[in-house]
Amino acid sequence: MVKLPFSRRLPAVLVLVVALMGSLMVIAGQAQTAEPPLVATPKAKCGPGSRPESGRQGRVPTVEAESGRSLQGYTCNTQKLASFGKSGGFKVERYVDKAGHECAYYDTTLLIPLDVGRNGTDLVGVFVLDMTNPAKPVRTESLLSPAMQTPHESVSLNQRRGLLAAVTSNPAFKPGVLDIYDLTADCRHPKLVTSFPIGYLGHEGGFAPDGNTFYVASLFGQTLGAVDITDPVTPLPLWMTTEYQPHGVSLSDDGNRLYIAERNKGLVILDVSQVQKRQINPVVFRVSELTWASKSTPQINLPITVKGRPYLIEMDEFSGSNTVVGAARIIDIGDDRKPKVISNIRLEVHQLENRTADQAADPGSDYAFQGYAGHYCSVPTRVDPKVVACSMIMSGVRLFDISDITKPREVAYFNQPGASKAPGQLPSAWAMSSVAMVPERNELWYSDGNSGFHVVKVNNRAWPR
Repeated sequence: MVKLPFSRRLPAVLVLVVALMGSLMVIAGQAQTAEPPLVATPKAKCGPGSRPESGRQGRVPTVEAESGRSLQGYTCNTQKLASFGKSGGFKVERYVDKAGHECAYYDTTLLIPLDVGRNGTDLVGVFVLDMTNPAKPVRTESLLSPAMQTPHESVSLNQRRGLLAAVTSNPAFKPGVLDIYDLTADCRHPKLVTSFPIGYLGHEGGFAPDGNTFYVASLFGQTLGAVDITDPVTPLPLWMTTEYQPHGVSLSDDGNRLYIAERNKGLVILDVSQVQKRQINPVVFRVSELTWASKSTPQINLPITVKGRPYLIEMDEFSGSNTVVGAARIIDIGDDRKPKVISNIRLEVHQLENRTADQAADPGSDYAFQGYAGHYCSVPTRVDPKVVACSMIMSGVRLFDISDITKPREVAYFNQPGASKAPGQLPSAWAMSSVAMVPERNELWYSDGNSGFHVVKVNNRAWPR
C-alpha cells in the first residue's frame, strides 16, 4: 500500500492522483457460479378492465403492430393515469420537499442528440414535473447543465439530503462534469449547486445512502471513482480504480459495501469502509465475486433486506444471442463472502425455447440495445419490500410479488408501444428507465424512449400488502 500525504485543501487534480495511487485492491473472496433453473416467472392473472397480451408473456408480435392493436397498449391490473412528452431515457426519480411539493425527474433522451425535437419545442435534458395531480403532470423546469443534458444512466437522487446528481456520460464515456442540484427548498425548481469538472469518466452513478459520497462508474472507460460531496459546492475526489468494467453501482445502508454490476465478472462486492470513513489513501478490499451461466451484461444490483437478511435484486441487459438474455435474479448476500443466486425473474419471451425466428422478427427485437430483455428494477422500500417493478424494454414495465423471495410471481404489467424513431419502422416499446414507485397510491412512474413519461395505477388487489 502506498502512503502519501493528503489534504482536503489540495487541488482536485492532485487529489485525483493521490486517490489513484491509493487504490490498491486486496482480494478476500473468490468467484462462484450457481443459479436456480431458468424458468419463466408465473404469469399475472389479469382482472376486469385489463387489455392483456394475446399470447406469450411479454411479447408484442408483428401482426399486432401492423394492425394497430399494439398502439392501444397492453395492461394487466393497471390503468394509465397520464403521459407526458414523446421520449424518455434511463432514470425516473421522485421527491417530496419539506413544503409537501411532489416532483418527478426524468432524462428525456436515450442518446443525445437522438431525441432532439421529439418533444416539440421543449428542449432535451432532465425534465422536472410538478406531480401535485399525478393525472396532470406539469413541467416546471428543464435542467440543462452539462451533465443533465447528457447523463446517460447516471441521474441519481439522494432522498436523505434532497440532492439530484448526474455526470456527463454516454454509452462509451465522457470526461466527467458532475452536476448537483438541491431540491429541498422547492423540488419544482431545483437549485444548481455545482457543475464541477471532476474528471472521472461517466456512464453510471450512485449515492451512498447518507448522501455524502457519489460514485461514478464508466463501463467502457473502465474507471470507478468516489467523490466527497459532504459540501456539494466543492466536490473532492477520494479514490479511483481502473481494475473493473463497472456498470451500475449501489451501496449498503452503512455505505461500507459497494455492489458493482461488472460486465465480465457479474457481481463484485467491495469493502469501501475506508472511503466511507475518509481515511487518507483509502484501501479498498474485494470481498467476493459471483457469476452465473446465464449472465448477459449486468446492469444493476439493488440492495434490500427481508426479515433482516440482506439480498440484491440484480438485472442484466441485452439479448445479443439465443443463449443468454438480460433478465433479473435475486442474490442472497447474508454471507457476502459467499453470495448465491436463489431465484430468477424472467418472462416467457426470455426463454431459449421461445426465441424463435418469428419472435426475433417482432418490431425492435433486432436492435442490439432494445429487444426482449430487461434493464432496471425498483422497489418501494429497501426494507421488506413486497413488490419489485422491472423495466423489460419491449415488454414494458412488469410488477412482481416477492413476498416469497424464493418464488417471485408476476402480478401486473403495463406496456405502451409508441412511435418508432426510424421512418417506416413499426411502433414498439423502449422501456429502459428505472421506475419511481408511489406505494401509498399504487402508482408506477417510468419513461419509454418511444412514448415518453407515464403514470400508471396498479389495481389494489394486485399490489400485495
